[in-house]
Amino acid sequence: MERVNVRLGSTGITVNKNGFGALPIQRISTKDAVHLVKMAYDAGITYFDTARWYTDSEEKLGEAFDRMRDKVFIATKTGAKKASDFRKDLETSLRNLRTDYIDVYQFHNPAFCPKPGDESGLYDEMLRAKKEGKIRHIGITNHRLAVAHEAVESGLYETLQFPFSYLASDKDIELYEKTVAANMGFIAMKALSGGLITDSAAAYAFFAQYPDALPIWGVQRESELKEFISYIDNPPVMDDRIKKLIEKDVSELSGDFCRGCGYCMPCPKGIEINNMARMSLLIRRSPSKTLLTKESQKKMMKIKDCIHCGQCKSKCPYGLDTPTLLQKNLEDYEKIVDGEIKV
Repeated sequence: MERVNVRLGSTGITVNKNGFGALPIQRISTKDAVHLVKMAYDAGITYFDTARWYTDSEEKLGEAFDRMRDKVFIATKTGAKKASDFRKDLETSLRNLRTDYIDVYQFHNPAFCPKPGDESGLYDEMLRAKKEGKIRHIGITNHRLAVAHEAVESGLYETLQFPFSYLASDKDIELYEKTVAANMGFIAMKALSGGLITDSAAAYAFFAQYPDALPIWGVQRESELKEFISYIDNPPVMDDRIKKLIEKDVSELSGDFCRGCGYCMPCPKGIEINNMARMSLLIRRSPSKTLLTKESQKKMMKIKDCIHCGQCKSKCPYGLDTPTLLQKNLEDYEKIVDGEIKV
C-alpha cells in the first residue's frame, strides 16, 4: 500500500501524514529524545514541531538533526508579544536547533491575529526574518476560533495549527474546510485531545477523512511511537468498532472538559490546573495507579487553596469555568480515593 502524504497548502511542503510533536520530549533525557526522534525519521516521519516554550525541546531536535538539517522540516514557535522579543526568540531558536533557517515559524497562540503595521510590530518582524532567509514560511497556532478565522481570512499566513481530533465540533471542521479552500496548510494539534483519546488506531482512522490535515502526535515513549509507525504501512480503517468507539467518546466528552492546553497557567496558588481540571476524566479513561499516588493526592488537595481570582478562567481559550471545573474534579477525586466511586 502506498504511503499517505500531506501537502501543507501553498508552502509546497509535502510530508508523511504523521507529524512529530516534540513537546513531550522535554520530559525525557537528551539521549532518549534523540533516539526517539531518529527512530521517527528512520520510519519516514520528516515534520517535527517544537516551540520556544517547550524548555529544551529545541535543543534536543538540534542534537538529533545536526549535519542532516536538509533531511527534515522543522517548525517552531514564538510567544513574543513585542518585536524586540520576537527577534530574541528567533535567534535563540536558530541557535538551539543548530540551523540558519526554520521551515515554518509560528506565532504561538496569540490572543489576536498579528498583521502588518499593527501596534505589536510582530508581523513586520516576521516578514523581515523571512526576507533575511531565517524563516521560510509564516504560520500561526491558536485555540480560539475567532482568531483562527481571522488568520485564514487575512491571507497573511501559510499554515494554521489548531486543535483537531475526532472530538472536533462542526465549527472546527468548518475551519479546516476554510483553510483547504484558502490553500493554507492545516496542522492538527491535540490529535489525541491531550491524552483523553486513548485509542490511537481510532485517532489515526479519523484523519483519513481529512486528507489535507497533518496530525501532530505528541510522543514521549518508544511504545507510543511504534504504534503510529505501524500505521504508516498498515493504516487502520473506519470500521464498525472504531465508529462505535468514536460515538461513545463523543457522547462521554460532549460539553465542558479541559483539553490540558495549559494556557491557564501559572496559578498564583501553585495549582497544576491543566492536569487537575481533568483528573476525574483521566482516571476513568486511562486508569493508572500513578494518578492515585500520595503525590497526585497532594496536588489535587492544592485545589482547596484556590482564591477564585479568575485568572485561569479569563485565560482559557475554550471559555471554561475553570474554578468550578477544578472543584468538581476534586469532589470526584476524593470519592474515588475513598472508594465511593469505582474505576
